[in-house]
Amino acid sequence: MSKSDLYKPQQFRTPLSRARGMGSSHHGVSHFITERVSGIALVPLSLWGVFAALKVAGVDHHTAAAWLGQPLNAVLLSLLLIAALVHLQGAVQVVIEDYIYNFTTKSVLVIGNLFVCVLAGAVGVFSILKVALTGAL
Repeated sequence: MSKSDLYKPQQFRTPLSRARGMGSSHHGVSHFITERVSGIALVPLSLWGVFAALKVAGVDHHTAAAWLGQPLNAVLLSLLLIAALVHLQGAVQVVIEDYIYNFTTKSVLVIGNLFVCVLAGAVGVFSILKVALTGAL
């Protein structure tokens, strides 16, 4: 190590990252946009969800199944579920990445978070479709 090397600023980027010219901002922008778009989508869908829950709260099973059998209600409920799970997955991932410092634990939790949200979405949409298409509750 020469004396001139001591006065050079330290580089924290990998050689591949310097060659590509991509910094950390290329990863975070997609998370930022996903959170904002899902949050904006949740505003009208949540208002519809509250209205729908109040409307269906006091009815029997057959009436609720008939209500969910209407295509608009089934589609809106599926969209509400998907938007909520996308928003939840992104928010929980940010919390995990910010507060868990062990790489292995962080990786396991992020992957587990993704699997739980995808599984919940699949089961939820399947259930909505089953009730909507068969009329059984």
